[in-house]
Amino acid sequence: MNILLDTHMLLWAAKGTLPERARTMATDPGNELFFSVASIWEIVIKAGLGRPDFTVDGGVLRRELLEHRYRELPVLGQHVLMLQSIPPLHRDPFDRLLVAQANSEGLLLVTSDRILQNYPGSILFIPARQSM
Repeated sequence: MNILLDTHMLLWAAKGTLPERARTMATDPGNELFFSVASIWEIVIKAGLGRPDFTVDGGVLRRELLEHRYRELPVLGQHVLMLQSIPPLHRDPFDRLLVAQANSEGLLLVTSDRILQNYPGSILFIPARQSM
């Protein structure tokens, strides 16, 4: 299965705190894991704004993801244009772009954001751990 982890899932993966179901999927050798350049972009921007939930260095995270055989998904024109066809259910442009990328590339988007599960396409909602 080809899986795109959303930004918070990537942050939790970096910290070793992925929810159990997501961790099982991420460690399954039959699954191919992707991360979006949009997620790295979001991390860099929000870390620069001082958001306490975005303390990971984007460059270090990208390097570690590549070292762990995650595939980098660039933002392409077709992804941006797909934004026209998805409803504006979510106000976060990064999350909307992840939905568009997943739909465009035939990837399963794994997220802990309840709003994203309302979009069309292959989206798996996995709630965050209670301790987070």
